[in-house]
Amino acid sequence: MKYGAIYGIMAFQFFIKKKIAEKQLKIKKDKIIFCRIVMLDILIKGARVFDGEIFLVGDICVGVREGKIISVGKTCGKAKRVIDAAGLVLAPGFIDIHSHSEFTVLFNPESESKICQGVTTELVANCGFGPWPCENAAGKRLKERLECFGLKLEWNSLQGYFDFLAKVRPSVNIGVFIGHGNVRASVIGYENRAPDEKEMKHMRGLVEGGMKQGAFGLSTGLMYPPGVYAKKPELIECAKAASSFGGIYVTHMRNESGDIINSIQEALKIGYEANIKVQISHLKVAGRQNWDKIDEVFSLIEGARKSGMDVTCDRYPYSASFTSLDIVLPSWVYEGGNAEEIKRLRNPETRRKLAEQLRKEKSDEYWDRVKIASVSTDKNKPFEGKSVLEIANFKNSNPVEVFFDLLLEESLGVYAIFFNMSEKNLFKILGKTYCMVGSDAASRVDYGKLRQSMVHPRAYGTFPRAAGRFVRDGKLNLEDALYKMTGQPSRKLKLKDRGFIRKGLAADLVLFDPGSLADTATFDCPHKYPGGIKHVIINGTVTVEEGEHTGARAGTVVKSISRKQ
Repeated sequence: MKYGAIYGIMAFQFFIKKKIAEKQLKIKKDKIIFCRIVMLDILIKGARVFDGEIFLVGDICVGVREGKIISVGKTCGKAKRVIDAAGLVLAPGFIDIHSHSEFTVLFNPESESKICQGVTTELVANCGFGPWPCENAAGKRLKERLECFGLKLEWNSLQGYFDFLAKVRPSVNIGVFIGHGNVRASVIGYENRAPDEKEMKHMRGLVEGGMKQGAFGLSTGLMYPPGVYAKKPELIECAKAASSFGGIYVTHMRNESGDIINSIQEALKIGYEANIKVQISHLKVAGRQNWDKIDEVFSLIEGARKSGMDVTCDRYPYSASFTSLDIVLPSWVYEGGNAEEIKRLRNPETRRKLAEQLRKEKSDEYWDRVKIASVSTDKNKPFEGKSVLEIANFKNSNPVEVFFDLLLEESLGVYAIFFNMSEKNLFKILGKTYCMVGSDAASRVDYGKLRQSMVHPRAYGTFPRAAGRFVRDGKLNLEDALYKMTGQPSRKLKLKDRGFIRKGLAADLVLFDPGSLADTATFDCPHKYPGGIKHVIINGTVTVEEGEHTGARAGTVVKSISRKQ
């Protein structure tokens, strides 16, 4: 018994010694692993660091390895490459919450106009139209759109689009909304009617399917066909389908001019009834006679926010908009799709009635503030950059007839810049804590097919204009401006690994000179890259070096983490 106790004690001591030895060995192994990982791929030191929410205090180093941020602090370590960023600002890569690059990124995966202004993530398929769903009439329209870029429709699901995107290997990260216009056109086409019970079930199913595949929510374009024909009950049902997966409702409202108050109320009603977060796209009040409605707009939004609704907005930092020229027409003209619209414009009696209406509503001053940006035919190319009034004077005609002729000669494919907003209101909107920065633009490049037409300068200058020019002019402070394009959209979208400079997150970073950060694109010369952007890093890969695109394509598909609720 005595020896049994002694042997028991000895066995226990042996067990303890073994465990201590194993722990010491593990510590040694951990030290070896630690020694291996302290060799960073990139070390950025000396910069003033904005972490996505605030500027960090002190001399902060940021270390990157294998696409991730692995250190943020005063201890630097060794690195394969050290970037001395003294005098510069380091921020998370900018998130463009309102982008239209869903197709241009396939044609031009380098996405120069976005990346060279610091954008690392784009949310596409805004204003109700995107790459999916693509059934029936929606598929036909999508094929026509892709043909403009020499591309074919090679997917029939949102995941199929993601797979196609992965093959293209974009330079920028891409996240997607579900376009309500696609949903409606897939099920109902371009008819001006409400869906029946079976059709509504199909539409809900498409939205739910998109959310399951990684979409961030539902977008609407209620000024454009076919969204213009959708009534509140239909929109609420579709929004509920997105809400059930934690998605958001992103809306180009039904009206942004004389009827803007009703449009705001409709957006808020949909948000309330569907129990969904609301994002009002490119908030504006168009038309001089409507500019004073801005305070009532703010009152409605802020009242909803006080009641607990998560409602926010985005805005590009310019006082002119960019869209299709036929947006000037009343909505009944669009019914049935482009072919029917063209038939109506060619009908002498219909054209006469429309001309009579437009002459009453639109003055010469209005047409002088509508600049043609993009046409397809060689015949009308000389008119790009000219106002409708200028073209009318050149042709010795009147603006309304020129307007009709351009639409018919270009098969409706005319885009225009509308100078119809107040700069004072612009600064008020951007100054709101619930307003983010979004470009409302597709990616472009200063060569080839994507340079052939005039575009809005926001495609090249949105983010440097907001964080550079507007900061120096005292319209925004730098911390607020950067939050509006990094942490704030990240939180709205519930991005799990982007929008902040924190250990473990994706290494999407932009390094810029706050003194020289500026947009250089103008309405007359829009294809110009900004100044002041020094380096852009996407998923740990240097994609912009001293303002020049390196050719790297390290972007990825960004999916929602939403689940059925």
